[in-house]
Amino acid sequence: MIRQANEKDCARIAEIEVFNYRLNFYPIFRNDDFYFDELQVPSLMAEYQQNEALLHTTYVYDDGVVKGFIRIRGNEIVKLFVEPVLQGQGIGAALLEYAVGEKNTRCLWALEKNARAIAFYQRHGFALTGERKLEEDTTEYLVKMQR
Repeated sequence: MIRQANEKDCARIAEIEVFNYRLNFYPIFRNDDFYFDELQVPSLMAEYQQNEALLHTTYVYDDGVVKGFIRIRGNEIVKLFVEPVLQGQGIGAALLEYAVGEKNTRCLWALEKNARAIAFYQRHGFALTGERKLEEDTTEYLVKMQR
């Protein structure tokens, strides 16, 4: 069910990413220009199509339909998103377990105000390290989590 992403997955990956960004991060950042103008499925899809490295480091949960994805860089989880209407069904857990078990990932950065994500990662063996850094071009902090 989990496999490396390919070009046919670009539209679904972009769609999942856009809707998660709007649902989870818009309430924190409240940036209409970014979330409803700049962040669009067609432009993000094109970015995936034009950047082979993004697809090479992205793995999708696919049971006939792509329902979520995870991006890994080295031993770090860079992104993990599940289609919002399908969250809570074990898809994120499966992607996370794949990353840890198959790709030896051990750390990630989460938005400090995203309590739901932090709790999810803690339930799956990640712990806050105490390390923080500013999210680029914002006043919000990311927190490092490690397993």
